[in-house]
Amino acid sequence: MMSTKALPGVPRWAVLAAHAVPLVTLPSGLWRLALVAGLPVTRDAGWNAMGVGESVYVVSLSVVSELLAFLTLGLVRPWGEVLPRWMPFLGGRRVNPAAATGAALAGVAGLCAIAAWGAYAAYADLGPAIPSTPAQDALLAVCYAPLLAWPVLLAAVAVAYHRRRRDGGRRGPAGGGTRQYGAGRPSASSWV
Repeated sequence: MMSTKALPGVPRWAVLAAHAVPLVTLPSGLWRLALVAGLPVTRDAGWNAMGVGESVYVVSLSVVSELLAFLTLGLVRPWGEVLPRWMPFLGGRRVNPAAATGAALAGVAGLCAIAAWGAYAAYADLGPAIPSTPAQDALLAVCYAPLLAWPVLLAAVAVAYHRRRRDGGRRGPAGGGTRQYGAGRPSASSWV
């Protein structure tokens, strides 16, 4: 069985979804790296078709997208609640749940906007035409299609993180996550 270092109280589905995010971003990154390496993913692939600046941009895009995908693991791992001690200036501090959830949901909005723009650009035939064979088009679709799951998985894990952190790890009967009315509120005597 797969061993994960998730926090107690994190639903198994959220752990699996968080671990799936870096995997769904991997094929598109590998396709971009193959393009830079000159492998035949398009008809004019290779160093001749791409300058050094473009190559650096494409590799950087792959690395940054994979690093951002790995941040999803913080929503189910201990470093998503308390920053690691090795981090300068911030190490050992608690992560603000609202900030982490807000950043994750902003990422979801950004990914949805990118997907919407990509769909519109493809429909409106914007951008340069990339000469390719039907097999190369199919490879591109297979490599980029998993990216559509990224915002869905991230949103689900972010909502689970928010609920878990809001509840303070308290779970109701049968792990349902229900709370009693008024739980976590000051008593009436403290209002006076």
